[in-house]
Amino acid sequence: MNVLEKLVTAIRAGVAEAGEAIVDSQALRILEQEIRDATEALNDSKDALAAMMAKQKRSAEKARGMQESIREHEGYAVKALDQNNEKLATQVAEKIVAIENEHTAEQTMEKMYSDSVDKMRSAIKRAEKDLQYTKRQLDTIKATENVQRAEAAVSERHSGSNSKLRTAMESLERIKEKQALANAQMQAINEMAEQQRPVTLNEQLQAAGIKGTAEAADVLERLQQK
Repeated sequence: MNVLEKLVTAIRAGVAEAGEAIVDSQALRILEQEIRDATEALNDSKDALAAMMAKQKRSAEKARGMQESIREHEGYAVKALDQNNEKLATQVAEKIVAIENEHTAEQTMEKMYSDSVDKMRSAIKRAEKDLQYTKRQLDTIKATENVQRAEAAVSERHSGSNSKLRTAMESLERIKEKQALANAQMQAINEMAEQQRPVTLNEQLQAAGIKGTAEAADVLERLQQK
C-alpha cells in the first residue's frame, strides 16, 4: 500500500470514527425518545384493549338477553299450543328462530371480541416486559456513564494533584538544600572565627599540662580545710 492509499484509508477511518462518535453521543437521547414512543404506543394499545373489552362485555350481555328472550318465547309457544292456537304458536316459533339466529351471530361476534382481547393482552404483556427491560438497561447505561464521568474527573484531579504535589516536593527539597548550605556556611564561619581567636595564657598552661581545670571535688576539699 503506497502512501496515498494509506492516507485515504486513514481519512476514511477517521470519518467512520467521527460518525460513530456522533451516533454514540446521541444514543441515549435516541433511546429515551424510543422509550417515550413505545410508552405512548403501549398506552394507546391499553386504550384499544379497554374498548375491545367493552365491546366483548356488551356482546355477551346481548347474547344473554337473547337467550332469555328465547326461553321467554318458548314459554309463549307452549302456551299457544296448549290453547290449540297453532297459528300463534307458529308465529312465536318463527320469532324464536329469528332470535336464535341473532343469538348465534352475537355469540360468534362475542367470541371474536374475546379472542382479540386475549391476543391484545398477550401483546401488551410482552410489550410491557420489553419496555421495562429497556428502561432498566437505560438506567444501567446512565448510571455507568455517570460513574465513568466521576472516575474520569477524579482521575484528572488526581493527576493534577500529583503534578502539584511533585512541584511542591521539589520546592521543599530546594528549600532544604538551601538551609543545609546556609548551616554549612555558618559552621565554616564559626570554625574560622575560632581558629583566628588568640589563645589565652590559661589555655596555654592547660594545654601544656601545667595548670589543670578546677573540679567540684577540689572546691569541696578546700572548703572543708577552712
